[in-house]
Amino acid sequence: MPRIWHRKPTRKCKADVASVFMANLESDTSSALISPDEATAKCWSCGTMRAVHFCSACGKVQPPAPSDYFTFFALPRKLNLDTVRLEREFYELSRKLHPDLAARADQREQEWSLEQSSLLNDAYRTLKDPIKRTEYLLRLEGVELEEQSKTATEKARAAGEIKKQVVPPDLLEEVFELNMQLEELRTQKKLGEDDPALIEEVGKQKLELENKREALSEELKKYWDEWDHLSDHAPESRRKVRDKMVDLLNRRSYIRNLVRDVNEVLET
Repeated sequence: MPRIWHRKPTRKCKADVASVFMANLESDTSSALISPDEATAKCWSCGTMRAVHFCSACGKVQPPAPSDYFTFFALPRKLNLDTVRLEREFYELSRKLHPDLAARADQREQEWSLEQSSLLNDAYRTLKDPIKRTEYLLRLEGVELEEQSKTATEKARAAGEIKKQVVPPDLLEEVFELNMQLEELRTQKKLGEDDPALIEEVGKQKLELENKREALSEELKKYWDEWDHLSDHAPESRRKVRDKMVDLLNRRSYIRNLVRDVNEVLET
């Protein structure tokens, strides 16, 4: 497992990093995000044409260039990633961008090294995880998943409520029954009572839900293949695949949260 560098960035660095990425995510990603070739420029230290993150001649860390996580690793914006290549690039960049190497360098380079390393870790954590990678790509496509919607979260918080998720139609009956059983279990626990049969039944439903969540993860991979084979010149087809992935991820998220609720009741 790759070791991820954990030094805490300064508040200013963190704010700068966040502003760069949020600006890209909120803009037209087809034009605002740059490729590694476009990011190449002259090194601030020696004037040589540099690599994206550091100078290929003198090794100096360069100012972070606005880009998405895929571009940061010089990877195509695909869902079927070469994870071996991703890990290799992570190790290589970790060595070259580590802030300790710039401890005695120019103050600007120290700050850039810190920012670059922070972005490196965030990008690696996101892209190595299949679900996070899919969610991130959808964000680049301008989609906010139900659970990730800041507007919904802030609205629920302002009203002092728990943000509600739409129950997937195919789970309506099952969820209704399970919620009734969970409420019964909560009541029994408050009264100090115990119903082994009910606990066993809830446990079985929890296992079924976990199996469904795993099945959804496998189904998602089929949509990866469809997405990766579609070009930008097929917007309608891409939209259909995108919507299928959004629906699947929302269903998976709902099931995950339902399993979490079951665990909380069983463990109290």
